Amino acid sequence: MAQEGKPALGWAARDASGLLSPYSFSRRVQKEDDVTIKVLFCGICHTDLHVAKNEWGNAMYPIVPGHEIVGVVTGVGRGVRSFKAGETVGVGSFVGSCRACESCGKGYENYCPALLLTCNGVDYDGATTQGGFADVLVVNQDYVLRVPEGLPPAGAAPLLCAGVTVYSPMVQYGLDAPGMRLGVVGLGGLGHMAVKFGKAFG
Repeated sequence: MAQEGKPALGWAARDASGLLSPYSFSRRVQKEDDVTIKVLFCGICHTDLHVAKNEWGNAMYPIVPGHEIVGVVTGVGRGVRSFKAGETVGVGSFVGSCRACESCGKGYENYCPALLLTCNGVDYDGATTQGGFADVLVVNQDYVLRVPEGLPPAGAAPLLCAGVTVYSPMVQYGLDAPGMRLGVVGLGGLGHMAVKFGKAFG
């Protein structure tokens, strides 16, 4: 007899109108290397709007958007050593990769051909992945990040997509040292974070 997954309640888009409505579904059964998270906050990224409105032509309705997720660990599998119940953690835009290709080997899992998106992806069991506009999430431990104590969880959520989108290239191209000059085109969700990181880098 198959195990029942964890009941979840989310907000899903059911068609290209992008309107969200309550949606009951099941998360997968927690595996040995999984972390179960009670979702506290989830940012709203413009990507969520593209997906919900099928603007990229790949929507698999119903879709629970959300990939800037912060919550509290409520359970861990037997093989999880890095996280424990009660810790504040985050999950970003992907929840799986092959871990064997050249991109994964270099730490660029976001370029992996087998990348598994947090929402609107096809999970390894064939189910559609559902994102963080929900009350619970079950994720492999390798795609969970610890949120430092003292960092407000609501403010940490957007760092998991918008934040890393500007932080990563700034570090990669050496714009993380004092005295550097930085130009930012546009001060929207990404741009204002680039300014904040630039100030923090000196």
